[in-house]
Amino acid sequence: MPVSKNALIRYKTIDNCLRNRYRNWTLEDLIDACSDALSEFEGRDENVSRRTVQADIQMMRSDKLGYNAPIVVKENKYYTYSDPEYSITNVPLTEQDTAMMADAVNVLKQLSGFSAFAGMEDIIGRLEDHVSAVRHEKKPVIYFEKNDALIGLHHIPTLYNAITKQQPVRIIYQSFKNPAPQDFTFSPYVLKEFRNRWFVFGRRRAGMDVFNLALDRIQSISPAPDVEFIPMDKFNPETWFNDAIGVTKDRTMKPKPVRIWANAKEAPYIRTKPFYKSQMVVEVDQEGNTIFQMDVILNPELERDILSFGEGIKVLAPKELVDSIARRIKAAAKLYE
Repeated sequence: MPVSKNALIRYKTIDNCLRNRYRNWTLEDLIDACSDALSEFEGRDENVSRRTVQADIQMMRSDKLGYNAPIVVKENKYYTYSDPEYSITNVPLTEQDTAMMADAVNVLKQLSGFSAFAGMEDIIGRLEDHVSAVRHEKKPVIYFEKNDALIGLHHIPTLYNAITKQQPVRIIYQSFKNPAPQDFTFSPYVLKEFRNRWFVFGRRRAGMDVFNLALDRIQSISPAPDVEFIPMDKFNPETWFNDAIGVTKDRTMKPKPVRIWANAKEAPYIRTKPFYKSQMVVEVDQEGNTIFQMDVILNPELERDILSFGEGIKVLAPKELVDSIARRIKAAAKLYE
């Protein structure tokens, strides 16, 4: 049964409310929550009617969507789930759902050969494997790195919507360096994932540099309809990340030639999984020790990658990177003295 996008948002919002058993939820509370969720998603005021939410509750209770949600009313006033472990997100997919997913994967497979979809092969492979596993009730054969403890991922739809519609948002953010959270407006431009952590890039004010926010440090996001969106100007995501590992970069940082010596044990790993795309082999001796070189921005992500090889590699140039790595290794060694 086809379900509209707004209806799905309302169902998920009601589900989130009823799963929160630390609060009593009246029908009016659920109406307000659905209105707020749609306003945040659409970027404009959305007032959900009483009749709509009542119909949503009946739909969730029924088996039309496969939910059969155990929604009950306590004291003739407060809505909740009779089963505290229930959630519509735990309901297994129907055969119709999985068939539709399989059709979607087939379309993506046909498009993967086009330039606009280049680089999607791993995603399509993962989707195809997951759909096959669900339909045939078997274990998947493709496993990707996953961290179920990640927080902040629920901000992705809100930020994605703000980016595509060029709408500023108000963010309450607390970095690891600041003892108190900050409250500011933000014009988001692009989302980026790095090592299972998500970041959003944008500007707080016109004329200032582009910077990133870690989604796991965002406490809340809300629309900022009275604030003008700051255009991207010269910020080009297609080229911004071309010369850096990770997400740490500003407009003053320029790539530098980095030269690294690796022993015979680590060299094959570095050769088959380069630090950076510009990496090349400069020299290999008889024992297999190898010198690599690449042009890349010097940032903390590069240093962490280098340090992960421990005694297996040595930075030869530039001097500032040599000195920084040496200081960090000495500081680490002192912890074991």
